[in-house]
Amino acid sequence: MKNKFIIMHKDDNCATSLEDIPKNVEIIINDKPIKINHDIPFGHKFSLNDIKKGDIIKKYGEIIGIAIDDIKKGDWMHTHNIKSHYLEGIDK
Repeated sequence: MKNKFIIMHKDDNCATSLEDIPKNVEIIINDKPIKINHDIPFGHKFSLNDIKKGDIIKKYGEIIGIAIDDIKKGDWMHTHNIKSHYLEGIDK
Protein backbone atom coordinates (compact mmCIF):
# COMPACT_ATOMS: atom_id res chain seq x y z
CA MET A 1 0.00 0.00 0.00
CA LYS A 2 1.33 3.41 -0.95
CA ASN A 3 1.77 6.06 1.74
CA LYS A 4 -0.66 8.96 1.74
CA PHE A 5 1.98 11.21 3.31
CA ILE A 6 5.69 11.86 3.72
CA ILE A 7 7.64 12.98 6.79
CA MET A 8 10.73 14.82 5.60
CA HIS A 9 12.86 14.54 8.78
CA LYS A 10 12.71 12.68 12.09
CA ASP A 11 12.40 15.99 14.02
CA ASP A 12 9.38 17.24 12.03
CA ASN A 13 6.06 17.79 13.79
CA CYS A 14 4.11 17.77 10.52
CA ALA A 15 3.70 15.49 7.53
CA THR A 16 2.95 16.41 3.92
CA SER A 17 0.09 14.73 2.05
CA LEU A 18 0.96 12.88 -1.16
CA GLU A 19 -2.70 12.81 -2.20
CA ASP A 20 -5.96 14.32 -1.01
CA ILE A 21 -6.67 12.79 2.42
CA PRO A 22 -10.32 12.91 3.53
CA LYS A 23 -11.44 13.89 7.00
CA ASN A 24 -11.79 11.03 9.53
CA VAL A 25 -9.25 8.76 7.79
CA GLU A 26 -6.97 7.00 10.28
CA ILE A 27 -3.29 6.91 9.35
CA ILE A 28 -0.71 4.79 11.15
CA ILE A 29 2.62 6.52 11.79
CA ASN A 30 5.29 4.71 13.81
CA ASP A 31 2.70 2.10 14.86
CA LYS A 32 0.41 4.82 16.29
CA PRO A 33 -2.89 5.95 14.77
CA ILE A 34 -3.58 9.54 13.79
CA LYS A 35 -7.14 10.49 12.91
CA ILE A 36 -7.24 13.19 10.25
CA ASN A 37 -9.51 15.99 11.50
CA HIS A 38 -9.99 17.93 8.23
CA ASP A 39 -9.81 17.25 4.51
CA ILE A 40 -6.11 17.59 3.68
CA PRO A 41 -5.41 18.71 0.11
CA PHE A 42 -2.54 17.17 -1.84
CA GLY A 43 0.76 18.82 -0.86
CA HIS A 44 -0.56 20.33 2.37
CA LYS A 45 0.61 19.61 5.92
CA PHE A 46 -1.06 17.94 8.87
CA SER A 47 0.07 17.83 12.48
CA LEU A 48 1.77 14.74 13.91
CA ASN A 49 1.07 15.81 17.51
CA ASP A 50 -0.68 18.50 19.52
CA ILE A 51 0.99 21.89 19.07
CA LYS A 52 0.33 24.91 21.29
CA LYS A 53 -0.08 28.48 20.07
CA GLY A 54 3.42 30.00 19.82
CA ASP A 55 5.18 26.66 19.27
CA ILE A 56 7.46 26.23 16.27
CA ILE A 57 6.55 24.15 13.23
CA LYS A 58 9.31 21.96 11.83
CA LYS A 59 9.55 20.50 8.32
CA TYR A 60 12.76 19.24 6.68
CA GLY A 61 14.17 19.31 10.24
CA GLU A 62 14.07 23.13 10.06
CA ILE A 63 11.76 25.74 11.56
CA ILE A 64 9.27 26.80 8.88
CA GLY A 65 6.60 28.49 10.96
CA ILE A 66 4.98 29.37 14.25
CA ALA A 67 1.56 28.21 15.41
CA ILE A 68 -0.87 31.13 15.68
CA ASP A 69 -3.52 28.88 17.26
CA ASP A 70 -3.51 25.60 19.13
CA ILE A 71 -3.26 22.74 16.61
CA LYS A 72 -4.45 19.22 17.42
CA LYS A 73 -2.84 16.03 16.18
CA GLY A 74 -4.32 15.31 12.75
CA ASP A 75 -5.27 18.94 12.01
CA TRP A 76 -4.68 20.58 8.64
CA MET A 77 -1.82 23.07 8.92
CA HIS A 78 -1.89 26.11 6.66
CA THR A 79 -2.06 29.91 6.79
CA HIS A 80 -5.14 29.84 9.05
CA ASN A 81 -3.17 28.34 11.96
CA ILE A 82 0.53 28.96 11.24
CA LYS A 83 2.57 31.95 10.13
CA SER A 84 5.68 31.63 8.06
CA HIS A 85 9.04 31.75 9.77
CA TYR A 86 10.66 32.68 6.44
CA LEU A 87 9.22 36.20 6.62
CA GLU A 88 10.38 36.96 10.17
CA GLY A 89 12.57 40.04 10.29
CA ILE A 90 11.77 41.19 6.75
CA ASP A 91 10.69 44.84 6.60
CA LYS A 92 7.63 45.48 4.52
